[in-house]
Amino acid sequence: MKVLGTVTLVTIATLLTGCISGREFVSVEEKFSKGQTVTGFHLVERGDTLFSIAWRYGIDFRELANANSIASPYVIYPGQKIDIRNIPKSQPSTKVAAVEKPSKPSPKKQSVSRPEPKISQIPPEKPADPAETDWKWPSNGRLIGYFSTKKPVNKGIDIDGSLGESVLAAAAGTVVYAGQGLRGYGNLVIVKHNETFLSAYAHTSRILVSEQEVVKAGQKIAEIGSTGTDKVKLHFEIRRNGKPVDPLRYLPERPGG
Repeated sequence: MKVLGTVTLVTIATLLTGCISGREFVSVEEKFSKGQTVTGFHLVERGDTLFSIAWRYGIDFRELANANSIASPYVIYPGQKIDIRNIPKSQPSTKVAAVEKPSKPSPKKQSVSRPEPKISQIPPEKPADPAETDWKWPSNGRLIGYFSTKKPVNKGIDIDGSLGESVLAAAAGTVVYAGQGLRGYGNLVIVKHNETFLSAYAHTSRILVSEQEVVKAGQKIAEIGSTGTDKVKLHFEIRRNGKPVDPLRYLPERPGG
């Protein structure tokens, strides 16, 4: 009876703790524990988008959509199973142009006079891709964390700042995620700039944009905070075809280095 009484007391205490907290906040570990990595499927939760799922697993959103037969605008729904196993890995082209070895010398061809190229035939210069060339710093703080593929891994950069300081869109694009469903990111905004590049702004105290909203480069989209981390800072990432890249390769140099 004493053992049962102890168990009962522990159970009541646990229930009371849950009631006091109101269970308004569910940890991301709990949220994402429903057999995703074991079964190879991601079970869509409320607030998920195809882009946030692709971001979580480091997958190109187009490949994830194709593997699950999800057409643009990539609508998904809670309870849906997203297959993350059979994502084709993009490989560089290895095709080499075949060179034929003639067995006999080819007969002399008659010389054909070639007209001089006209100036009008020169193709016009392609406009610069803003997502490639026109990146802006998302905040003015001091750089305190660098991109690293070695332990401790950092998939982006960390910028120091004050609570409530502005977070700016690093390039023009469309907001494809605005929420707090990704472990370790806190309040997170993901912006799609084109079919190649996305950027993310994490640990914000307040999100000022909504999903599907079109934003301009330099537009205020959030405020710096410490959600999901132990320090007030902005964590910023750029992903190219789903893979993290060093943002410093794209951001302009600051005055003074």
